Amino acid sequence: MPKNRSVFQMVWGVLLIMAGIGVFIRIPQVMPRIETIEYFASAAIFVRFCFYLMGILLMGGGAKKIYGYCHQSGPDDE
Repeated sequence: MPKNRSVFQMVWGVLLIMAGIGVFIRIPQVMPRIETIEYFASAAIFVRFCFYLMGILLMGGGAKKIYGYCHQSGPDDE
């Protein structure tokens, strides 16, 4: 069971990194549409900052999971 769980953690880490990259790719396409909404027009810089922060946090979380997987599944662990 622990081996399956660690593989799941590795896959989850890769998916988190992919989601973070997806956020970075999608921001330039979505921000012009968000800026047309009158309620968000005045806070466009803050909204853009929040999206980029979310992408960084997703990629950081994924990197942390992958890093933990690499150090957990060493040859000493049996």
